[in-house]
Amino acid sequence: MQTSWPILSVLTWLPIVSGVLVMLIGDRQAGSARWLALLSALAALALSVPLWLSFDSTSAALQFVERVPWIQGLHAEYYLGIDGIALPLIALTTFSTVLVIIAGWTVIEKRPSQYFASFLIMEGLMVGVFSAADGLLFYVFWEAMLIPMFIIIGVWGGVRRVYATIKFFLYTFLGSVLMLVALIYMYLKTGSYELAAFYRLPLTMPEQTLIFLSFFAAFAVKVPMVPVHTWLPDAHVEAPTGGSVILAAIMLKMGGYGFLRFSLPITPDASRSLDWLVIGLSLIGVVYIGLVALVQQDMKKLIAYSSIAHMGFVTLGCFVGYEIVASTGSVQGATLGLSGAMVQMISHGLVSGALFLCVGVLYDRLHTRQISAYGGVINAMPIFGAFMVLFCMANAGLPGTSGFVGEFMVILSAFRANFWFAFVAATTLILGAAYTLWLVKRVVFGEVGNDGVASLKDVNGREFLVLGVLAVAVLAVGVYPKPLTDVLEPSLKHLVSLMMLSKT
Repeated sequence: MQTSWPILSVLTWLPIVSGVLVMLIGDRQAGSARWLALLSALAALALSVPLWLSFDSTSAALQFVERVPWIQGLHAEYYLGIDGIALPLIALTTFSTVLVIIAGWTVIEKRPSQYFASFLIMEGLMVGVFSAADGLLFYVFWEAMLIPMFIIIGVWGGVRRVYATIKFFLYTFLGSVLMLVALIYMYLKTGSYELAAFYRLPLTMPEQTLIFLSFFAAFAVKVPMVPVHTWLPDAHVEAPTGGSVILAAIMLKMGGYGFLRFSLPITPDASRSLDWLVIGLSLIGVVYIGLVALVQQDMKKLIAYSSIAHMGFVTLGCFVGYEIVASTGSVQGATLGLSGAMVQMISHGLVSGALFLCVGVLYDRLHTRQISAYGGVINAMPIFGAFMVLFCMANAGLPGTSGFVGEFMVILSAFRANFWFAFVAATTLILGAAYTLWLVKRVVFGEVGNDGVASLKDVNGREFLVLGVLAVAVLAVGVYPKPLTDVLEPSLKHLVSLMMLSKT
């Protein structure tokens, strides 16, 4: 669907331009910078509402298309358009950015204008990633969004921020270089960077395998999957609260989105042949990382490892469809796995973001993330305690919360493929409950741990607003996920049809 009003360009460039303006205002007028950042983020969120309401949820075609020449010598285009896969991720991006700006309103005292500007610029670049329908344009947005996060961790991070920042950048950048090589190779064969041209490109099995592995290097690091996951706990622990929220809520989803947008439709035969690799690493991640989370003493690190385990469901849901079709012949089962992966991405964005904000609330008061420094928090902070217990239960997959929906769909699809896939995946219901309830028991419940905990003050109005909005979203997706799944279904069915084609 071509659109006369470039809403995707506005959603992409409004935050970026606003971020530059916020930076120019500077810290001498920090109040004006904060308000401009908030109003810009709210404007982007407001624009995502008509984007959702105007979206035709019965169509799998790209909608709100904008297409003009960009680099004519390379046949690259400024080509934007979204389907049902990209739309929820754009909405999650604009939603999360508003909450991060509100959460850091008074907390950030060092260079506040640059802090808020970095998040606005990153918001625009992430919307660009989800909107790009040209491979080179996608790559530019994909790489550019690393820069604001690099700055956020490096400037406002903890004691080991330089180490964490360099590790984050090297892991993600080096994986992406291989993706660029694959994009250039396909451009040389098609004469275009258009993703639809890549989908139609016939490729031999060796070509598909090399392209698949190139994409895998980029997307597996971003998810992240075992064994290239080690950058994430360091990045989370050292990042400021807002950086951890965006890193968990949005940036990790780039990996899952990449598998859906590139690996499965462009290299369907190699994806089918190598699905065992992704499924195996996903199941290892669910179990092994769950066990690692059990022994963590730092709240942020525990939630970071929990994120890796939960993202294992995303990659499992993406690739288990091939095994379902091979064992049952049911294409519908493959769609269920993809739907579960997408719902899990949205749910994880909400729940993990909320948990990192909860840790931020405690850290702002006692300036420690060590679990042993707390105990009986609910006695001093009953409202906060209720929020944290809700989000922890969602993290453990409690029915009625968003955490249950995606995991249940992926486990059900895994059961259709192979009983043992489902059995191993379902261990997260035990491990997730174990490390989450262990966290709740030691931090929230019990006797008041010390005088510091006894003197804690409950959430203020700003914190209540942020956590309350997230609580409503977590419950809404958990109780009634139909609006989300309805938007996803046509695009995922179309993706399954591309997955099942043979290009060789």
